[in-house]
Amino acid sequence: MTRPPAPGSVIVPDWHESAEGKECLTCILRKSRRRVFGLLERPVLPPAVAIDTASYKIFVSGKSGVGKTALVAKLAGLEVPVAHHETTGIQTTVVFWPAKLQVSERVVMFRFEFWDCGESALKKFDHMLPACKEKTDAFLFLFSFTDRASFEDLPGQLTRIAGEAPGVVRMVVGSKFDQYMHTDVPERDLTAFRQTWELPLLRVKSVPGRRLADGRTLDGRAGLADIAHVLNGLAEHLWHQDQVAAGLIPNPAENAPG
Repeated sequence: MTRPPAPGSVIVPDWHESAEGKECLTCILRKSRRRVFGLLERPVLPPAVAIDTASYKIFVSGKSGVGKTALVAKLAGLEVPVAHHETTGIQTTVVFWPAKLQVSERVVMFRFEFWDCGESALKKFDHMLPACKEKTDAFLFLFSFTDRASFEDLPGQLTRIAGEAPGVVRMVVGSKFDQYMHTDVPERDLTAFRQTWELPLLRVKSVPGRRLADGRTLDGRAGLADIAHVLNGLAEHLWHQDQVAAGLIPNPAENAPG
């Protein structure tokens, strides 16, 4: 398996906050609100702007109630459900994210297609998991900082779901990080997990998104700032994986001692 790139080595991490980045983000915003894209839709760019699109399928995995649907909603700029309702089937959500490459300084439009499926549906219908895993570019494994069992379930999920897919990017996300004072997962356990699995581990909050002046509408730009580290992380690891697979850069794992 390809070793993860160093954070910030592939994607310019704060580019979205620059003047150029903010201008580019307007294609996924509408009057400070996030645009919602269907499976066949894409952002409209000015005729003079030529940006390549890189498309990826991402399967979101985790125990019921850890916040899979809520995370995808946050990434897409949608309202996060107040009460937990398990996803009854497969739900797909498209998220576009422009990012700037470090080496070439080229801007790429990343298209992430998130696949989310309820745990009960995966257990009840045998065809669900193969459909979610088919041609998947990345697995996003979730646990909740307030649910110790969801963290302890990660090794089993990694083996069961990603064990036979060595070329697929694997990332871990801890949800409800804003409730860290009441965490069931101390920092020492996170450190041990990272050392054992050598996987990137990101943290996200579960607080409601910030609102515009009307008090009702989600603030699209503020929402992007809250989840930019997740989208940049996905872009970075997926682009790096593609470069290694194409033989454009060496695979650090092949050159590692032992």
